[in-house]
Amino acid sequence: MVWRNASSEPLYGALSDADAYVFTCINSTAEREELEDETRRLCDVRLFMSVLRLVAREGDRVEKLTNTQISLLIGKGLHEFDSQKNHEVNEFRTKMRSFCEEKAQDRQRLPWYQWMEYSFSCDLEPCVSLAEPGGIKTKGTKKIFVNVKFEASDVSQEPQDLPVILMRSALKKKATVFRSVRQEKPEDYTLQVNGRWEFIYGKYPLCQFKYIFSCLRGGQTPHLTMVHHSTVVKYQEEQGCLGSQVSKSRSLSKPPPLPVKKSLMWVLIICVCVCVRACACVYARVCVSQLVVQAGLFHGSELLCKVVTSGEVNVCSEPLWDQKLVFDISVSDLPRMSRLCFALYAVIEKAKKPQSQSMEDCPLAWVNTMVFDYKDQLKTGEFLLSTWPSVPGDLLNPMGTVEKNPNVDSAAGLLIRFPNIRPHPLYYPHFDKVHLILHTRFNSYSHQGRGKGLSILKEIVDNKNYTEFFEDEKELLWKLRGVVRERYPESLSKLLLITKWNKHEDVAQMVAFLQKWPDLPALHALELLDYSFPDPMVRSFTIRCLRKLRDEELLQYLLQLVQVLKYESYLDCDLATFLLERALSNKRIGHFLFWHLRSEMHVSSVSLRFGLILEAYCRGNIYHIKSLCKQNEALNKMKALNDFVKSGWQKTSRQQMTDDMKLCIKQEAYMEALSYLLSPLNPSIMLSEICADRCKFMDSKMKPLWLMYKNKWVQGDTVGIIFKNGDDLRQDMLTLQMIQLMEILWKKEGLDLRMIPYGCLSTGNKTGLIEVVKNSDTIANIQRNNSNSAATAAFNKDALLNWLKSKNPEDKLDQAIEEFTLSCAGYCVATYVLGIGDRHNDNIMIKETGQLFHIDFGHFLGNFKSKFGINRERVPFILTYDFVHVIQQGRTNNSEKFERFRECCEQAYKILCRNGTLFVNLFAMMKAAGLPELSSFKDIQYLKDSLALGKSEEEALKNFKVKFNEALRESWKTKVNWMMHSLAKDSRL
Repeated sequence: MVWRNASSEPLYGALSDADAYVFTCINSTAEREELEDETRRLCDVRLFMSVLRLVAREGDRVEKLTNTQISLLIGKGLHEFDSQKNHEVNEFRTKMRSFCEEKAQDRQRLPWYQWMEYSFSCDLEPCVSLAEPGGIKTKGTKKIFVNVKFEASDVSQEPQDLPVILMRSALKKKATVFRSVRQEKPEDYTLQVNGRWEFIYGKYPLCQFKYIFSCLRGGQTPHLTMVHHSTVVKYQEEQGCLGSQVSKSRSLSKPPPLPVKKSLMWVLIICVCVCVRACACVYARVCVSQLVVQAGLFHGSELLCKVVTSGEVNVCSEPLWDQKLVFDISVSDLPRMSRLCFALYAVIEKAKKPQSQSMEDCPLAWVNTMVFDYKDQLKTGEFLLSTWPSVPGDLLNPMGTVEKNPNVDSAAGLLIRFPNIRPHPLYYPHFDKVHLILHTRFNSYSHQGRGKGLSILKEIVDNKNYTEFFEDEKELLWKLRGVVRERYPESLSKLLLITKWNKHEDVAQMVAFLQKWPDLPALHALELLDYSFPDPMVRSFTIRCLRKLRDEELLQYLLQLVQVLKYESYLDCDLATFLLERALSNKRIGHFLFWHLRSEMHVSSVSLRFGLILEAYCRGNIYHIKSLCKQNEALNKMKALNDFVKSGWQKTSRQQMTDDMKLCIKQEAYMEALSYLLSPLNPSIMLSEICADRCKFMDSKMKPLWLMYKNKWVQGDTVGIIFKNGDDLRQDMLTLQMIQLMEILWKKEGLDLRMIPYGCLSTGNKTGLIEVVKNSDTIANIQRNNSNSAATAAFNKDALLNWLKSKNPEDKLDQAIEEFTLSCAGYCVATYVLGIGDRHNDNIMIKETGQLFHIDFGHFLGNFKSKFGINRERVPFILTYDFVHVIQQGRTNNSEKFERFRECCEQAYKILCRNGTLFVNLFAMMKAAGLPELSSFKDIQYLKDSLALGKSEEEALKNFKVKFNEALRESWKTKVNWMMHSLAKDSRL
């Protein structure tokens, strides 16, 4: 349009072709953006100001387009990384870009069947067959019919057969039907699930694939399509072509700097000191008269020496100390990951200070910095540290980030100076030099112990609840560390906790000892990623152990692994490299790594680290950017739609607002953005055309959107998602992850309790998606529809059974009751172990097939709701008499069914107790997430108690039986709570 209008202007002849120019703008990330993608709608270009500028095109177009897409996708302009002028940032970007692009090139050279493992990893059940109760017996059963798409031909097959056998049968039938002479090999094909980016291949029985398994359970016919390898190769070449274009356009990196002459720091027997110079932009209350700086040296959670405090200075906008703080520790004894933590606090005027308060009762700010830089060199010179606002609690925050606060305009800046001890940089010695220096001391430990010492050692390592040690126990552990390594290697964390990290001789011996430590299973290795274990050799050992995790196991722990990235002190670390490596080897891992990182890009303390990892991932998977951008665009439209509903729902009737919302969805811009994208909840599922007429918003405070999509492969079928804006879904994510892990552990033991850990994903600041579980309803609705009033609905014991009868006529009822019994057992145990609160009849649901499941996990770890100081939830878990009524099939004397239900609960609980350490470790890793109900080890104590850590299986089971009987005996209190909830809800409506 611009060129058409310009053609009538006098100087039109001086213009080059239109392709030589590009529009530029300032976008929402405050970056100058060149609009290289000219197919984008103007409404989708997120402008800071509504101004476009036309300029001559410069530089590489493909590279610029890619940079723009990455900036918009991760929510942070890449120019912000450049503007840091930080050598650590620049070196990390260069190294990770090279690493990730090399991984991308290696991936494109894979044979098609190995490339399939990256792009479409198999979604499998944890075990091939499940024993009773509730298992699907696959051996000796009749054949299953599979619809394999050639001409919609059915093929019968044994559930235990491999996919290649099914393909051989399908090809044989095809040859018979079409009288084909050409011989086709089944190895040249793969099987795709109709309507999904999900494939059935490999050396797994058909019944182990989750799709086939669910079809078997539901009595449905699996629908698959035979895909020739040439089609797969075409996908592979298409992705590789785009990646190679970008790879060719990148400029050569700068040569590495020349080596610098260094000095070894372990020869220095002088005290550590730091000079606190001044502070800028301090804002304090009127009653504050003096300001003080406190400083401490930490290694993880361990204080290396006494805390040092500065003198008091008068309050002003720029207070000046210029004071040297000397620590009672030698430079030679500083561990590699020494962290210097500062706190700025105020002294309250004596006349206004209550007697109960100390002078530290007015914390203002805190900040942390490493003593060594990322190159192992002891820091020297001046540093201006932008502080973080303090929160109630301890002054020093060693668990906090070492990043400076990027909001420099509102943060106090603390100016410090590290002294120049030597003319050359001091560096922390490499392990090889450590081994050389202390070679004579490495063997000064005892391999063996005697009698009583060994028995005491066994008591120490067997106690799973150990948090503190007596001095004599520390001495014994250290003395017998050889025995620990040989007999109790899983107790490595205990040995690390008692190591004297402020003595370089002990550190050297521990690090040398670690080189020959046997690999640990993930259960115990995960614990070593906590901030209490910052030593790089320990973390390197941990990653070595985690490399043995299968992809499905890594996915199970990915949420926690992303969180403990916050404990890393430097950008370039083994954990970040490990996660990128696995994400670039399995697209499903890459998908969820992207969203776990992207969802916290609004958090200032991690935005730099997470943004750099996101950039590196995008560089290593250019083709994935297209899919992720589409998902991101859809989420932006969902948020705009939700804001529209929130702003207008009180001004008009609900029906009118619903109609307006549907009309908005039908606009071309919304229809195009919200349709035909891969679901962020599950990248195997395609969300095709959105059904505007079936979309709605829900009644809760934040007005979540209920969005429905057509399933073009099944007539009349739909796929539903819920978009939430205003609620933090991370706690729901964690709870559902734990329920899914419980289900896996149970299935591995042959116990299938029909759990429904539906999809839930946080995608941004209090935004996210939840999977809609089709054909289900809340207990509250079922009771209300079968009763005359809300007051009596909760006490109608026949409502649930009658509803199941209406949905499952005749012979289907027994199976529905079986589904209810098993799922009820699973959720009784899960909600008790996790201490899930706020359980009422509106957040417990039932599928028409009988499966019971819980939703909305706003309270856990024993944080139960109370009213006027009275606990409203007085039972360990929900087991009401109407549940028992269904389990007993409506017969009060059917004790056999109820006893079987009780046995299922007890068996499920015992399995969880045997894996209690895993759950405790995973929750401990989530402390970094900053969830209100999970911020310290005290919050995890409930979990330790519910899983009876440190107790025998008999003691644990005895305690659970008491809780079971209590839940049954006190269930009437649950019914009263439900009644009050229903009455309150009706009054609001």
